[in-house]
Amino acid sequence: MDSFIGYFAILGTSVGLTYLLILTLLEVVLGIDNIIFISIITDNLPKNKQRSARLIGLSLALIIRIIMLSLVSWIMTLDREALFSIAGQSFTAHSLVLLIGGLFLIYKSVGEMHASVKGSVHDASAKQATTFTAAVTQIVIIDFIFSFDSVISAIGMTNDIQHETHGNPLVIIILSVLISMFVMMVFSGPISKFINERPTIKMIALSFLVAIGVLLIAEGFGEHMQKGYIYFALVYALIVELLNLRMRKNQQK
Repeated sequence: MDSFIGYFAILGTSVGLTYLLILTLLEVVLGIDNIIFISIITDNLPKNKQRSARLIGLSLALIIRIIMLSLVSWIMTLDREALFSIAGQSFTAHSLVLLIGGLFLIYKSVGEMHASVKGSVHDASAKQATTFTAAVTQIVIIDFIFSFDSVISAIGMTNDIQHETHGNPLVIIILSVLISMFVMMVFSGPISKFINERPTIKMIALSFLVAIGVLLIAEGFGEHMQKGYIYFALVYALIVELLNLRMRKNQQK
């Protein structure tokens, strides 16, 4: 019992609580692209199934993240040993996951953009094309891809906390993941509705996902790029478009 209480003692320290807050915010920010993807995928389902698909997909994604955290020592080795090389470029298991994830994200996003431009995305036949199981599966797959960055970033940030508090940082990481997933479950519905009811916002969101896909492919080839630039561009584009929406609304009055 004492060892169990000691395991969570780190949460009683100011350092532990600070790291918990920072990591939770990090997980929420890194989950923005995930929420956007979920919003667009579930929009192709009937209205009465969209909420269930979001909740089931995120619940399964949460289980996957916790499993990944328990296997973090193994995950960290995936980026060390090259599986093969092509034209002098070495590929690890981690880089292959990023490459496949980036290609998958670009494929889905460009497909949605094409459907939106054609004007067929809200047809009944288009909504029936994506089954409930397929939507949940895609949510889990893309969250698995995004989890690599999330888990590795969390481990890197809490690398020194054990020396400062003599506690186990895994407690903080798991709690931050749980809180961020709860936030995603709560806000995925309103965000989905906001994006899918505004075609221009949806196109910006899809463009953002394409950029994230390109970023994942670049990282798969060993080119490390800052995601912050893409997030800033997304926020800037959204602000401009919100001003446009407000202007058009005032003109209609």
